[in-house]
Amino acid sequence: MSFIANELRLPVLPETLLHSPIASARRIIAGLALVALAACTTPGPGDAPDGIFDPYEAQNRKVHESSKKFDKNVLRPVAVSYAESVPEPAQEMVSNFAGNLSVPGAVVNQVLQADLEGAFRNTIRFGLNSTLGFAGLFDVAREFGINEDDADFGQTLAVWGVPEGAYLELPLLGPSTERDAFGRVVDFVINPTRLIPAPESYYLTGTRIVARVGQRGRFASTVDSILYDSADSYIQTRLLYLQNRRHEIGSDAAQAEEIDPYEDLYGE
Repeated sequence: MSFIANELRLPVLPETLLHSPIASARRIIAGLALVALAACTTPGPGDAPDGIFDPYEAQNRKVHESSKKFDKNVLRPVAVSYAESVPEPAQEMVSNFAGNLSVPGAVVNQVLQADLEGAFRNTIRFGLNSTLGFAGLFDVAREFGINEDDADFGQTLAVWGVPEGAYLELPLLGPSTERDAFGRVVDFVINPTRLIPAPESYYLTGTRIVARVGQRGRFASTVDSILYDSADSYIQTRLLYLQNRRHEIGSDAAQAEEIDPYEDLYGE
């Protein structure tokens, strides 16, 4: 697997760890990255002159329309009702708790990206919020100047040199790319919070869902303007997602200088 690690620019381990469980896990993840590299479609000459590679547009549009119907008939009414009926402090606590649950997965990805400073900072953040913040209900780490530092496997793959691939619309989950769709699956597998047994794990999953619903309600007017007021909501969604995602990863220097008003909406 050494050629994979070199090709994908994986962090180099000390010689003493070459036969450790960490090294074995690294080989497995390197293999997953190779699968992602092989799975990502890459544009040919002239296939993406505007920087957007969308060979599956016809199918993506069908998924997009189905997601809009679900949003209009189910998600939006529930989300708006939640935002209007639940006090803001309670919504914030749910959001903080769900955000704290994502930190261990971010730490794993930062280690894989060789971002040890970020991994250390997030570990401290998780410790503070899990203790002084009452299991993450309160973001006390922010009071100490330790702000949220997201990382996911899609970003890890980008750091390793895996191409973005084609644009995708995932049922109910929304906009993505081939690289990020693969990253979502791996993030689910490697997140340490998955080790929490049932029924507690069900409560954690439910909290994440409620936090997502709350986010939809909090940004209701913005989402509505994209989905229901745009001349072509598919193109608008695709553009905003790719701009923000490339800005997060830093893969597009020109767009990295732009300020995206929908960053909180489409952040991974």
